[in-house]
Amino acid sequence: MLMVSSSSVPACPPPPDRAALREAALGHLARFATTQHGLEQVLIRRIARWERAALKAGADRDEVAAQLAALRPLIATIAHDMVQLGAVDDAAFARARAKRLTRSGRSGKAVQAHLAAKGVEADVREDALLDVVEGFSAQETELSAALVLARKRRLGPFAGLPRLRRVESTLNEESEEGRLHALAERQKALGVFARSGFGRDIAEQVLDMEQEEAAMWVERLKAES
Repeated sequence: MLMVSSSSVPACPPPPDRAALREAALGHLARFATTQHGLEQVLIRRIARWERAALKAGADRDEVAAQLAALRPLIATIAHDMVQLGAVDDAAFARARAKRLTRSGRSGKAVQAHLAAKGVEADVREDALLDVVEGFSAQETELSAALVLARKRRLGPFAGLPRLRRVESTLNEESEEGRLHALAERQKALGVFARSGFGRDIAEQVLDMEQEEAAMWVERLKAES
């Protein structure tokens, strides 16, 4: 039993047992979708809260450490149990999250990074990205996501600014100062796409697209993803 160093401090809370950790897992899953790794992190935070409370109450640090060592194997076991029950499904999570992020204008690289941070395995991430939009190739999916970003940031066909189109087309129409400004604006827009994980070819295609075609791609993405 954990010993408290002083009667003046709060009573030391008992460590969570298997039943308490399972209840915490079910409570989280009732509110949030997550991965097996994500659920394990939730339970790790649960026992970390107990650790802080126990130490604050004056429990012996070595005894707390021993309790933690005994609790940690339960975390993987409970998370695995949730997978077996179907309450946790990394593939389903990855597909749903990939669709949502793509529709919000995230690049394939950004989606990959997000899923990796959630503990989704590489092959599951790849499968999820292949299944984002029915009937779309990977290139078409990336283009559509980039167009969503362009609409959010008012770039290219959604900017109402012809100077963001190919600079070469303005050579005979604008002054040298205007051409340089157009080039700077276009480079700035390309930087937005690059920082978001989109390739140069996709960014160029977006910036040169007519608004009607761009709107069509965005609507198709919404309808088919």
